[in-house]
Amino acid sequence: MNSMTGFGHGEASADGLVYRVEVSSVNRKQADIVVNLPRELVRLETQVRERVGEAVSRGRVNVSINVSAAEESSNQLQINEQLAQQYVDALRGLGEKLGLGDILTGFDPMRAPGVVSLGGILPGTDDAWLQIRQALDLGLRELMEMRSLEGENLCHDMRDRLSILQGLVENISTCAPGVVDRYRENLHKRLDSAGLDIDTNDERVMRELGLFAERSDISEEITRLQSHFMQCSKYFGSSEPVGRPLDFLAQEMNRELNTIGSKANDAGIAQYIVEAKTELEKIREQVQNIE
Repeated sequence: MNSMTGFGHGEASADGLVYRVEVSSVNRKQADIVVNLPRELVRLETQVRERVGEAVSRGRVNVSINVSAAEESSNQLQINEQLAQQYVDALRGLGEKLGLGDILTGFDPMRAPGVVSLGGILPGTDDAWLQIRQALDLGLRELMEMRSLEGENLCHDMRDRLSILQGLVENISTCAPGVVDRYRENLHKRLDSAGLDIDTNDERVMRELGLFAERSDISEEITRLQSHFMQCSKYFGSSEPVGRPLDFLAQEMNRELNTIGSKANDAGIAQYIVEAKTELEKIREQVQNIE
């Protein structure tokens, strides 16, 4: 079981450049990957997304990639002759197309973005991807380790709360057989206080008790809850993404508890229902952070 919250970073170096990758993730129902790359390397965004998508199935993941000169080459003046030639060719072509003649007179390569810089020059996207992939894999490994550790902590908490919830449902199951008896006593008291001399074995009384017993029967809901508990325990021990099925089970358990509360018509059971729903709500909150 993995959490959707985590952070990781990785670095790789080559040709006087340092490639730094930071990966962070937070809760999100679907997978949402946001990639920030240097302008010169935006063509690699699809490859980065695919790499992250292989590791993460849910959550909002922010990937920040930065490329800078290594310390030993950070003060070295670098001239990108290939880029400067592209500027020159483009300006000449534009002058000929517009009939302006030679428009290179005012061209200053020092002002052209990317031509002159301190530090290393970015390689082509294919070469850069080799280093970015290495740093990204390190960052993803660290991210997944943190998500796994966080998931273990959440799992322990939910197991404890599920155990409390199971105990409360057992108490409800124990109280359920006495609901009809208590209703019979209250019915007789109301009849006596109203001054009605009706035999306890009167057909009308027995029919009323029978209808109440049918309406207040919660055995099916108890059985379904116990089945849901078993499914939850199974998912707690899974290494696969289980956030969605756990969220569904939490909704179903809440529905069963609501049904029991409305059918039982008993103060003691109602108190157990309040406590059970409180624990279930805490489980549901934790499930929102499970991948």
